[in-house]
Amino acid sequence: MLSFNVLVLVCLIYASFLFLVAFWAEKRAERGRLGWLRSPVIYTLSLSIYCTAWTFYGAVGYAARSGLEFVTIYLGPTLVVIGWWWVLRKLVRIGRTQRITSVADLISSRYGKSTTLGVLVTLLAVIGTTPYIALQLQSVALSFAVFGLNDPSGLVITDLNRTALWVAGGLALFTVLFGTRNLDANERHHGVVTAIALEAVVKIVALVSVGVFVVWGVSDGLEGMLERIDASPIAQQDIIGTRWVAITFLSAAAFLTLPRMFQVLVVENAEERHLFTAGWAFPLYLFGMSLFVIPIAVAGLDFLPAGSNPDMFVLTLPLAFEQHTLATLSFLGGFSSATSMVIVAAIALSTMVSNHVVMPIWLSSRKDGATVSGDVRSVVLLARRLSIFGVLSLGYFYFRLSGGSEALASIGTISFTGVAQVLPAMIGGIFWRGATRIGAIGGVLTGFAIWAYAMFLPSFGEAAGFTQTFLAEGPFGFGWLRAQALFGVEGVDPVVHAVCWSLALNTLVFTVGSLLSFPNPVERLQGAQFVNVFEHTGTTRGWSQGTAEAEDLLMMAQRILGPTEAQRLFQLSAAEQGKGGYLPDTTPQFLERLEREMAGSVGAATAHAMLGQLVGGATVSVQDLMAVADETAQIMEYSSQLETKSEELARAARQLREANEKLTALSIQKDAFLSQISHELRTPMTSIRAFSEILRDGGASGDMDAQSLEHFSGIIHDEARRLTRLLDDLLDLSVLENGQVSLNWTRTNLNTVIGRAVQAAGQAGDAPMLTIRRNEVGEHIAIETDADRLAQVFINLIANARKYCDAEAPVLTITARRLGNDAVQIDFIDNGAGIPRDKQAMIFEKFSRLTDHAKAGGAGLGLAICREIMTNLSGSISYLPGQGGTAFRIDMPRKRLRTRTK
Repeated sequence: MLSFNVLVLVCLIYASFLFLVAFWAEKRAERGRLGWLRSPVIYTLSLSIYCTAWTFYGAVGYAARSGLEFVTIYLGPTLVVIGWWWVLRKLVRIGRTQRITSVADLISSRYGKSTTLGVLVTLLAVIGTTPYIALQLQSVALSFAVFGLNDPSGLVITDLNRTALWVAGGLALFTVLFGTRNLDANERHHGVVTAIALEAVVKIVALVSVGVFVVWGVSDGLEGMLERIDASPIAQQDIIGTRWVAITFLSAAAFLTLPRMFQVLVVENAEERHLFTAGWAFPLYLFGMSLFVIPIAVAGLDFLPAGSNPDMFVLTLPLAFEQHTLATLSFLGGFSSATSMVIVAAIALSTMVSNHVVMPIWLSSRKDGATVSGDVRSVVLLARRLSIFGVLSLGYFYFRLSGGSEALASIGTISFTGVAQVLPAMIGGIFWRGATRIGAIGGVLTGFAIWAYAMFLPSFGEAAGFTQTFLAEGPFGFGWLRAQALFGVEGVDPVVHAVCWSLALNTLVFTVGSLLSFPNPVERLQGAQFVNVFEHTGTTRGWSQGTAEAEDLLMMAQRILGPTEAQRLFQLSAAEQGKGGYLPDTTPQFLERLEREMAGSVGAATAHAMLGQLVGGATVSVQDLMAVADETAQIMEYSSQLETKSEELARAARQLREANEKLTALSIQKDAFLSQISHELRTPMTSIRAFSEILRDGGASGDMDAQSLEHFSGIIHDEARRLTRLLDDLLDLSVLENGQVSLNWTRTNLNTVIGRAVQAAGQAGDAPMLTIRRNEVGEHIAIETDADRLAQVFINLIANARKYCDAEAPVLTITARRLGNDAVQIDFIDNGAGIPRDKQAMIFEKFSRLTDHAKAGGAGLGLAICREIMTNLSGSISYLPGQGGTAFRIDMPRKRLRTRTK
């Protein structure tokens, strides 16, 4: 007999192995080594989360109770991936172009980025998925109980509630660890998806192994099994056409609308072409999962005692024949089926809750809206992690309240019918431009209400007030309002009744509401983008010329995307606008791009609201309205060409204006340089000449004492050193610019170089004490460079902070970080007033100084030399705007680049 304690140990080892696989895949993805992690095989296997405990355990129980009707579970998604691949392709394309993060995000974004719709769909998804999560907890708890009854001496917990609680806690922990590591949902959860693909293999191998054992190990081969099937009560089950149609449709709808299915189908999709592979491979997987359902059900009815739970035949049959290894494999298959569903569902629902419920509430509670100080990323991540625990808690409480006595298939149909209520709004939204927010809200509310009244609440029985009397007589004696006989329609199967009434009235209200209401401009714009996603991807936009400052947008983006990603986005956009070194203009194109990037982290509706707080709201241009109205193609094309030409002319004019301003500034700098360099050369030369004459004349007459001689000689020496430093800087810059410098490449530690620079910079005379803050642990990065030249750059930046930082208590923060395995980035940021925007383009030019000469104490060559040094070291130095003070960033490779282009 298999020890229950051994089973628990095997389960823990298996769970640990999944942790390791997920961790390995995450690390591989972080290093950019995606490879087969983005393969169509992994994508197809990830779709197997459709096959939960319902299809692993419940399908056998379903077949034992209703015969071939279990096939409808597999028939619906098969019809979708084969016959509706163009719908799936459209959803994937929309998800990619609109940065969609969930099914709630899709619906809310389509209908004018409506927060109300986002909240409504999120609540429906959470409530609709709760029974399904309870189903998974129930299946795992029952499977533990099956083994526990066979091993009463083990550490068995026969209390199913306690077992389900432990399972829910463990799944929540795994999901938090690997489902909320990245904020951007479009970065994809490679660790989770890889673990799910592995579980997909385990569960199909387990189910097929049990089937093979039943057919060839118990029933004497295929012929014997066919005889048993013919003699079984299952063969006598009648096929009820209405239930077949209803449940097939329901399973097809659920394949599109279940939060977990939308997550892997759309959000986790790496390549659109993977849909074609899934179109034939996923039906084969479903066929493998369903192949031995009838044989297992027949064998269970024949060989197991009367009254045995059909949902557990997959486990109890191997145990009855003392096939303990097979029983353990079967247990792991069922465990995989349940856990994979719960993990992805929790990720999807937590994303929806954080983006559409928590973030709107958080935003409305902040007086200054999106610009308020605080880390939005931490708020979103905390909300998602708490939501994961909340979702699993709801599933556990549903399991407790419902008593866990329902057949698994019955619980599954309840969940399927609930989430299917978003189908009319989804399909109508991507194919009908006339669909409106009012119609979608009305339809979803109507379908949700009927489903809750006719199907969801009755599943609680008397705990929700649905007694036999209430179901037979209706509320207050109104028979036409009976939950399972609405409007006097009697004699219909409860599932068919609930599906037909909820979806029919949902679709009716959605259609009528859309026809009677008129969409606002943003709705029409979004409708055009969704319906015509293949023809007009990214051609329309929803923002007018921005009124917000680019600095404010950068501050907001850094709190959502993180400093590195936000600064990279702004620098890239500025470069594309021909404004390298500046912040980008807040053009409609830039605002739309920023909104898309933010949508990947907080959802489209929330990103739109946050950006609207700064910009002042979205408007639609005349060109957008023309696109929405879909007027003649010639007018649209002509308008587009005029707009493109206008933008090109405006960009060229701006570049010419900026070039002229820079040339003017350079001319002024040149005149200032000639004057300054003449002064810098004349002053020490005059001093040297004057005091040397004094020494000559005094020495000749013999009137000079030793003290005067020492004093005048010291002056000559100091002035000669000053003159030498200036000439050395000029010569150094010339050598660097001509690429004639000889570099001493060595391997060193970045921490050592920074430490040398801090020590060498010293404290400058009477200047205020400069506090230098460093994270020395993060500085320990091995690099290959010319340590002396790099230290020269650091010394210059530290010295500049000492001289120019105008804060009462000057502070310089030095931060070093790795960029992957091949690059390093060092920031020098002080707490002063920073450099004015109109001066930022000139600071790296030769002889450029922003303050008076006396304070500067040099010829203005320092930053120009730094730039040339970094160029020779295959790196770069740049000024970072929007950091609150003067900020410089150094980017450099960790290893010497053998081929360098100057």
